[in-house]
Amino acid sequence: MGKTLYDKLWNAHLVDQDKNGNALLYIDRQLIHEVTSPQAFEGLKIANRKPWRASANLAVADHNIPTVNRNKGIPDPISALQINTLIMNCKDFNVPYIPIDDVRQGIVHVVGPEQGATLPGMTIVCGDSHTATHGALGSLAFGIGTSEVEHVLATQCLIQKKSKNMLVLVNGKLQKGVTAKDLVLQIIKKIGTAGGTGYTIEFAGDTIKDLSIEARMTVCNMAIEAGARAGIIAPDNKTIKYLENRPFAPKGKNLKRAIKYWKTLYSDSDAEFQNIIQLDANSVIPQITWGTSPEMSLNVGEKIPINKSNGSNNALKYMGLSGGDSLADYKLDKIFIGSCTNSRIEDLRSAATIIKGKKVAENIKLAMVVPGSGEVKRQAEVEGLHKIFINAGFEWRDPGCSMCLAMNADKLEPGERCASTSNRNFEGRQGHGGRTHLVSPIMAAAAAVKGHFIDVREIMDQV
Repeated sequence: MGKTLYDKLWNAHLVDQDKNGNALLYIDRQLIHEVTSPQAFEGLKIANRKPWRASANLAVADHNIPTVNRNKGIPDPISALQINTLIMNCKDFNVPYIPIDDVRQGIVHVVGPEQGATLPGMTIVCGDSHTATHGALGSLAFGIGTSEVEHVLATQCLIQKKSKNMLVLVNGKLQKGVTAKDLVLQIIKKIGTAGGTGYTIEFAGDTIKDLSIEARMTVCNMAIEAGARAGIIAPDNKTIKYLENRPFAPKGKNLKRAIKYWKTLYSDSDAEFQNIIQLDANSVIPQITWGTSPEMSLNVGEKIPINKSNGSNNALKYMGLSGGDSLADYKLDKIFIGSCTNSRIEDLRSAATIIKGKKVAENIKLAMVVPGSGEVKRQAEVEGLHKIFINAGFEWRDPGCSMCLAMNADKLEPGERCASTSNRNFEGRQGHGGRTHLVSPIMAAAAAVKGHFIDVREIMDQV
């Protein structure tokens, strides 16, 4: 019987496995940030251990860093301590570290692929749940806990149990105004936030092949929101072209050897999947989440659901919504375009096309664009995108996780409603009492102009 892509990646890295299914998996790359690494490094110090292969790691601060006035230092003492601790730990253990003032600095899941530290065929881990992002380039990538970060540092291996295989097959053409973000929200709505539990999801089909690498990252990024261990997409010529000349990517003869291997990374035609989900891309339209879980999403223009369960009742109460209303009836307070889901150059370009020549609505207290890395920011400025956003009334920030989560100065205040391009709309995710609606970058841009949600296709028809 043939093997799935996940099977091939798993088998290539399997060191040993016992009769109970506990497996020792070799890890090719570990990405490190300031939040989940201090205890891991401390564990190494206490045990008098050194990293097994320090060069297999790459560290960057992203969760706690300020996105404005960074040259004035980090005002929050806890954030400053975490970042300084990361700097010292990387220095003490010779772990490669990208400084805050380096143009390469940014969100770890943007930096990894951008620098070529993410490669097809790799196993990649990070102490962050959205590590699934890297599966878009044909790697087996997943988030781990702090003790596991230490284990990988010390041994370059990790104890795991193999997941089941799920195939999400998407065919058809995405319509105008419909993005990868809408597609993945539709998938999560279809299977639920527990639908992928126990599985690694492979995304495939003509629609996935047509997506850019950056759009594929958006899809894989949110595989974790469907409950999956990881999300993967088979590498192809787009993947190879994307990785050419990246700093960490192989060069010359090594690249040729790598490409030969990368071209073997696909699911065989007779491979067995325990679950297959099919979706028609033609039926997907722009999405907006209404509740406190990514599965609680609506087609744009669809009415907020009437109370059906305690879960939806609680979500409606927290979000300050009434069933049967239209989301367009509720004014927004803030707009956030950023996060490891939607902060790459393609995301900013698409949002800028909607914003160009317009102004942010008067009721919007704050509209902000936070590029995913210094490289993204530099490219956007070369293209003049920053001027489009600034002229419209957006704040143009420095890279970081920013308002995706309330671990830095960029937060929602209680009761504030936000159109966000991030990945989670949990209670308090963007700030205590904050109300988050997940949307695509172009939907967030359209909402900024109108002050409330609108079908972005209406604006696109006018451009």
